[in-house]
Amino acid sequence: MSFLSRIMVLKSKAHFSTDGNNRPSDGFSRSTFEGARKRKATQAKSRVVLLVASFIAVYCVIGARLTQFAMTPPDTTSSILPPDRLMASRPDIVDRNGALLATDIRTVSLFAEPNKIIDPDEAVEELRKVLPDLDAKSTYKKLSVKSSHFAWLRRQLTPKQQSQILALGIPGIGFRPEKRRFYPGGSTAAHILGYVNIDNRGVAGMEKYIDDQGLADLAAAGMTNDQPLQPVKLSIDLRVQDIVHDAVVNAVKNFQAKGAGAAVINVHTGEVVAMASAPDFDPNYPNEGAAEGWLNRMTNGTFEMGSTFKTFTMAMAFDSGKVTLRDAFDATNPIRIGGFTIKDFHGQHRVLTVPEIFQYSSNIGTAKIADLVGIDAHKEFLTRIGLLSKMQTELPEVKMPTQPRVWKKINSITISFGHGVSTTPLQTAVAGAALVNGGKLIEPTFLPRTVDQADEIAKLVVKKSTSDNVRFLLDFNGSKGSGRAARVPGYDVGSKTGTADKVVNGRYSNTLNFNTFMAAFPIDNPQYIIMTFCDEPKTGEHGGTISAYTAAPIARDIIARAAPILGIQPSFGNGNSALLVSY
Repeated sequence: MSFLSRIMVLKSKAHFSTDGNNRPSDGFSRSTFEGARKRKATQAKSRVVLLVASFIAVYCVIGARLTQFAMTPPDTTSSILPPDRLMASRPDIVDRNGALLATDIRTVSLFAEPNKIIDPDEAVEELRKVLPDLDAKSTYKKLSVKSSHFAWLRRQLTPKQQSQILALGIPGIGFRPEKRRFYPGGSTAAHILGYVNIDNRGVAGMEKYIDDQGLADLAAAGMTNDQPLQPVKLSIDLRVQDIVHDAVVNAVKNFQAKGAGAAVINVHTGEVVAMASAPDFDPNYPNEGAAEGWLNRMTNGTFEMGSTFKTFTMAMAFDSGKVTLRDAFDATNPIRIGGFTIKDFHGQHRVLTVPEIFQYSSNIGTAKIADLVGIDAHKEFLTRIGLLSKMQTELPEVKMPTQPRVWKKINSITISFGHGVSTTPLQTAVAGAALVNGGKLIEPTFLPRTVDQADEIAKLVVKKSTSDNVRFLLDFNGSKGSGRAARVPGYDVGSKTGTADKVVNGRYSNTLNFNTFMAAFPIDNPQYIIMTFCDEPKTGEHGGTISAYTAAPIARDIIARAAPILGIQPSFGNGNSALLVSY
C-alpha cells in the first residue's frame, strides 16, 4: 500500500470510526445532514423558479412585440402601393353588344433601391440608353439618397424596354408587376369611358363612376385581387359611337370649328346610344389631351342653344292651352324693349301662323307667344322639363345650367328664342326627347335600361296632345324649313336648327356662333333623338356658318349611316308603297 493510500485510510477512520470514543453524537450527525439537504432543496427550488420566471419574461417580451407589430401601421413610401393594389383588377367595360371598350393588361414598372446603387451617374447614363426621355437630374437625385430603399423610376414599361434594361445588369434595379388600363378604341368613346390614373384608379367618366360604386373603397380596404371581375355593360353601341365620333371630328376639321359634339338617345328608355365631343383625347395617353380634349362639351359645357329653344317655347304654349296650331301672331315690326331691338333673321314682315313662326324661326312671333304665357309660367315650364336644374346621370362631369337671378319680361322674351339661359347639349336633347315620346321626361343613362324600367322613373311633363303638336312642327320644319339640310332619303326626320351669337367680353358677337341642331326620327313614330352642335365654325357647307350649314350636316351624316344599324327601316313612296324609278 502506498503512502498516499495509507493517509486516506487513516483519515477515513478518524471521521467515521465505529469506535464509541471517536464517533460523533447521533444528534449532531442528523442535524448536519438535514441542514445540508434543506439547503440543497432550497437552492434547487430557487433555480427552478428563476428559470420559469426567465421563460415567462422572455415570452412576455415576445408577445408584447408581436402585439406592437400587429397594431402599428406598416411603413409606407409615398411612391409605392402594396402589391395587392398594384395588381388589383378593374372590370372590363363593354358596349351593349359585348364589344370590348376597356380592359386590364399586365405590365411592369421600373424601380431602384438607392442604397444598393454603386454609381448613380453610371446607372442614369445606362438607363437613358433605353429610356432617352428619362429625366437625368431627378433620377440622379433619387439614386443618390443612400438611406432610401425604394424609388420609382418609370411606371408601366413595355416588354421590350424591360428586356433591354435587364440586359444592362445594373445592381439595385428591379421590376414590379402592375396592371395597366387599355382602351382598344382609342379616342372613340373617350368622354364616356373617361380614364384612370397611373395607379389604375378611375379619374373621369364611367371609370370614375365604377370606382364610386364601391370599387375604390374595396381597393382601399385591401379587398381586391387580380381575379377577373364581371364586365360592366354600357348602353352605347360601339358601331354607332364610331359613326358619331367620326362625324364630330370631321366637323371640327372641315368647318374649322373650335369644337363639335353629338349624341344619340333612345327616346323611350333614355339610353345614350352614342355621344362624342371634339376635341377629345386618347384615354390610353390622357395627358396628351389635357389642353382642350378633357372638356366634355356635351355634358360639362353650358351654352345658349339659340333657336332650338323655340321648340320648348312652342311646347309651353300648347301645354298652357293659350296657343293652338291654328293661331297667328303679327311679326311685321321688330319689338323694342329695355333698350334692345328684337328682329327676325329671316323676316317675312307679316302675320305668321304658329307653324310659320317655327318654320321661319321668327324671334318676334316666338317672343309674343312667350309674353302671352307669362314669366312665371315660362320659368316653371323650363324647370319642369329639366332645363334649369342639374342633369342626373352616371357621368360625374355634368355642369349646372345658368339662368337670370331675377326673371324679368326682357329675360323671358330672349330666353324664348334661346338667349339668356345656358344649358348642356345633352340635357337639351333629353328635354327634346320628352316632347316627342308622348311627354315623358326620362333621365339619361349610359347603362342598359328597358322600356319598363324607364317607365318606372319617367315623369309626365307635358300632355300627349302637346307632344303630337311638337312632332308636327318638327316634321313641318324638317320638310319645309331650315331642317331640310338634314333630310335623309327614306327616313322622315323632324328637326329644328339653332344659331346663337356667342358672348365675347360681355357683348354678343356678330361673327362667332354656337350652332345647334335637334332632330327626331322617324318623326311619325320617333325612336331616337339626335343633338348636334358646332362651336365657332369659320366655314360650312355652301360657305355658310349658320346651323343649317354646320350642325345640320353632322346630324344628316349620322342618321344616314346609323339608322340601318339602329334597326330603323327606310320608307320610300306614299303609304309605304314601292317607289318605281326609271333610269
